[in-house]
Amino acid sequence: MAIEMNKEVKPGRVEQRIVYESGNEMAAYAAHQINYHIMGYFPISPSTEVAQFLDLMKANGQHDIVLIPADGEHGSAGVCYGASTAGGRVFNATSANGYLYMLEQMPVQSGTRFPMVMNLVCRSVSGPLDIHGDHSDLYYALNTGWPILMCRDPQAVYDMNIMALKLAEDPEVRLPVLVASDGYFTSHQKRRVQTFAKREDVQKFIGEPPRGFPDTLDRNNPVTVGPYMNEPDYINNCYQQSVAMYNAEAVYDRIRKEYAELTGRDYPILDLYRMEDAEVAVFLMNSASEIIKDVVDQLRAQGIKAGSIAPNMIRPFPQKRIADALRGVKAVTVGDRADSYGGHGGNMVNEIKAALFTHGNRDTMVISRIYGLGGKDFYAEDGHNFFRFALDAVEKGYVEKPFDYYGHTPGDPAKKPQRVLNPMKYEDLKTGLITVKPDETTGKLNVRIPPLRSLTKKPKRIAPGHGACPGCGIFSGLELFFKGIEGDIVALFHTGCAMVVTTGYPYSAHKATYIHNLFQNGAATLSGVVEMFWERKRRGELQHLNLPDDFTFVMVTGDGGMDIGMGPAIGAALRNHKMIILEYDNEGYMNTGAQLSYSTPLGHRTSTSNVGSKQAGKVFHHKDTAQIMAATNIPYVFTGSEAYPGDLVKKAAKAQWYAQNEGLVYGKILITCPLNWLSEDQEGTNIVDAAVNSCFFPLYEVERGITTITYNPEEKNKRISVAEWLSTMGKTKHLTKPENAEALQAFADEVERRWNVLKAKHESPYL
Repeated sequence: MAIEMNKEVKPGRVEQRIVYESGNEMAAYAAHQINYHIMGYFPISPSTEVAQFLDLMKANGQHDIVLIPADGEHGSAGVCYGASTAGGRVFNATSANGYLYMLEQMPVQSGTRFPMVMNLVCRSVSGPLDIHGDHSDLYYALNTGWPILMCRDPQAVYDMNIMALKLAEDPEVRLPVLVASDGYFTSHQKRRVQTFAKREDVQKFIGEPPRGFPDTLDRNNPVTVGPYMNEPDYINNCYQQSVAMYNAEAVYDRIRKEYAELTGRDYPILDLYRMEDAEVAVFLMNSASEIIKDVVDQLRAQGIKAGSIAPNMIRPFPQKRIADALRGVKAVTVGDRADSYGGHGGNMVNEIKAALFTHGNRDTMVISRIYGLGGKDFYAEDGHNFFRFALDAVEKGYVEKPFDYYGHTPGDPAKKPQRVLNPMKYEDLKTGLITVKPDETTGKLNVRIPPLRSLTKKPKRIAPGHGACPGCGIFSGLELFFKGIEGDIVALFHTGCAMVVTTGYPYSAHKATYIHNLFQNGAATLSGVVEMFWERKRRGELQHLNLPDDFTFVMVTGDGGMDIGMGPAIGAALRNHKMIILEYDNEGYMNTGAQLSYSTPLGHRTSTSNVGSKQAGKVFHHKDTAQIMAATNIPYVFTGSEAYPGDLVKKAAKAQWYAQNEGLVYGKILITCPLNWLSEDQEGTNIVDAAVNSCFFPLYEVERGITTITYNPEEKNKRISVAEWLSTMGKTKHLTKPENAEALQAFADEVERRWNVLKAKHESPYL
């Protein structure tokens, strides 16, 4: 559809300017003009860019928003809730499984009536994992008590974000508001967008932050937030919330008219296109609703009275408006970009049917189609097919197939995925070259490994041909670790680079049994696998497998997985399941575009710890995951690096023995990420070697509570300065500049402090 500038650019009463930006950029731009007090966030594609753009603006002093990187989406929702009770303006953005992870917080926010604005950049909810746009996350939001505004393009994202705050803070509403746009279709699509030229005009429109709401920082009026309630108080609270939700329709209608007068852009609750005399119609939401307008014009040119309906608000659901719009329509096809499994249609079609029934329309025939799942494109030809469903119903006088999927393909037995890699043979994996025996005197394990070249004949557990970036250290690090593991494994991978690049359906690079679960729940999931193995073995149910010895169970995590997944990991450690948790530490959320994680060191540049005139990278220190896990008193904790292969292989062998005989093991290997560390592909081993020799990443083990440094660069006369290590990466070179000397010194001091603590533990078995 060609852009018609006379339609795209509307005159208004305020000064405006034109930018060419994406939906995510416009959400961030609106937020920076509003100048929220707080944004709690956690990266997840495709919404991650919203926080990235705000952080970049923050680094250059363009707004005052405090950006708080949480430990997960559940935590980010808690940050936002707490901030909203404290009387300020609050913002967030999320997608898909991230939204589901924070879901229990959504009714808390709305049920206690604290306003905020959250952008839901809509994406498929796994599993299997798909990161592209549909409405499966949006439909979970329908029952949370949040008004929901819809955005068909980047212009609407900008405008709705401004109107959403005014709606949320209106005294007749006083509810948090969700602004929904389509992931990748709208979030990353560049469009010509009109914006307020002056921030003060935005702030004049939304007004001052409301007073009179409960405020946990008002010492003269202490309040109890979220009290325990019995019936009938709880039902009364819910009734008041329901009234506020329905009020939101009229309040939004008033606000959008005010906004239209200012900007020339109007967003009626229903976007009705050529519906005045339509006999057949299609109902679609967001990005697809623009495509269907071209189809309407084409059908009108053929003499077919076609029209389209697209809502700009779906909570509260505009029931009567939809019923009125369809009163003269003979048949309507409703496209749902998510299924309500078992409900004979998606949420929208069933609500439209209810609207027609409630308002006395027994004549309009309704066809339900589930379409566009997992980001499947919707083209004009698909729009013609949607109208054909309605036209067929009119011709026949009935709906032949009221509910179906659209765009799916039947399976072809001839195209069944074939095994590409043969299973590894146990005898190739159990070499007998590695021996591990407990020392009868010290209780520690004695490990003997052969020359590493003799282990190269062991088959790789992850096949070549995966889609990792050039120079990625994940697979060289993992394969080196696996050289020390004898026999069969069952591996679970958190979501992350290692998972995404090895499992592109219908192929898999994994030659051993592989399971995936999300960042936050991998350790708990593998715990269940482990305990099922031991229980089935106890009951004699695994004899048919002819197991020569026990599996080794390994959970692989990285890309920030030990932030959002820390709680379940600690839980698994305290329960002491017989398994290994292996973290590849690339110092960020690299799979979503290099955002900071809690393992990102102080001062390092990421896409959410930018470098600018007002900020020089990450502003707080990295966490020491190995020490945290050691504090759970598990049998064995270690750190390793591919730069010291013999050390890592020995530790892998120890890890396997402890995981098969005593309980949980945690290991952390530092791996390079050239793409996001801004380093040369071939320099990975040298960079992680420098990290070890600077004592930033010391090599040690904690065996049954006793700490042993396994490589001391000071004793080898190889100690280098932190600055020398930092100079090897583009992401940290700014720290070596004179203006950042204070940050560099703070980082170096912390590295030295932790190194001295580690040496003290090495010298004393009681520390």
